[in-house]
Amino acid sequence: MCGKTSIEELLAKGKRGSVSGISYRFYKGTGKEENRILVSVPKKFFKRAVKRNLLKRRIRESYRKQKHNLTVEGGLDVLFTYSTKEILGYEEIYASIGKIIEKINE
Repeated sequence: MCGKTSIEELLAKGKRGSVSGISYRFYKGTGKEENRILVSVPKKFFKRAVKRNLLKRRIRESYRKQKHNLTVEGGLDVLFTYSTKEILGYEEIYASIGKIIEKINE
């Protein structure tokens, strides 16, 4: 997901929540054919880019493996923000993304 207007619209109109270390914000009905995601790991928690990139890769991969479970029509924008100071394992992140997808489907 890119573009200042798309991100501003997501932040202004999107619904938000949090699941064990990952905050999320989503906006349904974007009018796009595909779903778009944005992943953020704050420099505040992890100064080294290596650790931030590791967490981003884990979040993206977890989403990629579970995106078929989404039942939203008309496009979806999602912002995932890593919100804990500890590095969670892949299995924990995978479970958190699964819970987020369930909540988005409701």
